[in-house]
Amino acid sequence: MVSADDEARKAQAAKRYEADEEELTAQAVGERVTNRTLSPKSESFKAFMTEGWGEVDPGVEPLESSKYIPARLEALGRRFPDSRIVLPAGQPKARNNDCDYAFRADTSFAYYTGLGEDYEAGAVLVLDPVAPDSPEAKAGRTHVATLYLRPRADQNTEDYYRSGYGEYWVGARPGLAEFTTMTGLQTRDISQLDDALSKDVGPENGAVQLRVIREADAEVTGEVERIREQNGWNDPDRNRAADDRLHEFAAEARMVKDEYEVGEIRKAVAATHRGFDRMLAALPRALDKPRSERILEGAFNANAREEGNDEGYGTIVASGPHAATLHWERNTGSIDSGELLLIDAGVEVNSLYTADITRTFPTNGKFTPFQRRLYEAVLKAQQAGFDAAKPGVTYHHIHDAVMRSIAESLHEFGILPVSVEESLSPEGQQHRRWLACGVAHHLGLDVHDCAQARFESYQERPITPGITFTIEPGLYFKENDLLVPPEYRGIGIRIEDDVLMTENGPEWISKAIPKQPDDVEAWMAEQASKAEKAQPSGKAQ
Repeated sequence: MVSADDEARKAQAAKRYEADEEELTAQAVGERVTNRTLSPKSESFKAFMTEGWGEVDPGVEPLESSKYIPARLEALGRRFPDSRIVLPAGQPKARNNDCDYAFRADTSFAYYTGLGEDYEAGAVLVLDPVAPDSPEAKAGRTHVATLYLRPRADQNTEDYYRSGYGEYWVGARPGLAEFTTMTGLQTRDISQLDDALSKDVGPENGAVQLRVIREADAEVTGEVERIREQNGWNDPDRNRAADDRLHEFAAEARMVKDEYEVGEIRKAVAATHRGFDRMLAALPRALDKPRSERILEGAFNANAREEGNDEGYGTIVASGPHAATLHWERNTGSIDSGELLLIDAGVEVNSLYTADITRTFPTNGKFTPFQRRLYEAVLKAQQAGFDAAKPGVTYHHIHDAVMRSIAESLHEFGILPVSVEESLSPEGQQHRRWLACGVAHHLGLDVHDCAQARFESYQERPITPGITFTIEPGLYFKENDLLVPPEYRGIGIRIEDDVLMTENGPEWISKAIPKQPDDVEAWMAEQASKAEKAQPSGKAQ
């Protein structure tokens, strides 16, 4: 039996619910973020804001990358001649509330448009298949490429001051014509995208199949799925497989770098070298201070923003026991004198190509004999991988050479519990306790480039001229590892360099960044001296 009190509570709850519903109807929660500001709405203001402005010249020129885009698009079109190919740039990602992370375009979009930096959130590149009897087809083309994006929200529109992409908020940006100048691609208003995607889509003979880089932009992918469903492409497994083939091809197409790409990676390596210089200059004043790993991180990341677009990945500054953690990115530790310091960092230049360099330093500027012995074992393993990297070999050859060298060194140290050959056998692998990760990977627009490639196209593909990759062996002794003597515990060492395969063999792209023990000590002393001389007269560090 329901009591009168129960009925009263239910009635009150219903009233509160109705009140809540009315309030939500009045203003949705998602719209309330603008409540912090009082925007003028008068007609006089609207008119006043769209008059009396001078012209703004974006000052754009053709990008160097635009010379290489036609060949990339042609190869992509030949692989999928009857498909409409959709390559979204992606959208900004929320950091918190209405604050976004800095926009970075999807890698496939960047590769096929040549656009780097923060161009252009929400844009979509579409490759439209040409009709068999069209002039384009007779000229040997399979597709026409169009870049869809928002027109400029300049002073002639209300979007100028009302929209989050208006130039009142984000500054002057290129328009449709300017993007054509920059990329060499024809451009259209993004409002035309839905009609362009929908045209002639269907499973009938001669109809178009849609393929999209699914992960780049959830909204665009959702629209592609809606169009597929409306036009008879109702098999989700088949659709996903079609999209995966596109992503796979886009990744494998980047494996061999052209002249422009190699040049951008060289720029990234040079900028990274200067970033390491700044960290070493900051090291003496950072020693023994709380969170001093972040002092060095800040020095490197400042250089990355000054010389390029950003850091290519989360900078690792790992001192002492932190160096045995492969991806230590918290960087909250104190750098203490006498320890080893592992730094893994790379500058991403404006074109979005990145370097990937790791060096390990003695924090007080001099390796102890024990530290040097371990360091030289890793250096020896890296050289073994480089010596194995002949044109036509696979990553397996590099991996095997590095692992043999590491196993031999561990055996010499008296740590390996079995023979070298038993450890190297598939049934053994005991040496991998101290080097469980890989030792080589593709490098380019992504620090771990070409990640969507097939295993056989990655690990088993011959390394041919134009392929850029890293070689990065290490030794990692956890501080609680009871299978090694105490003096090993809490030590991590990695040495990583960027390599270009040429017709004459591998080239160290990063050879100018010191790594021989004596050279590392001299480099540290040089940067410390420069920092000391740069101090204002009479000021202590």
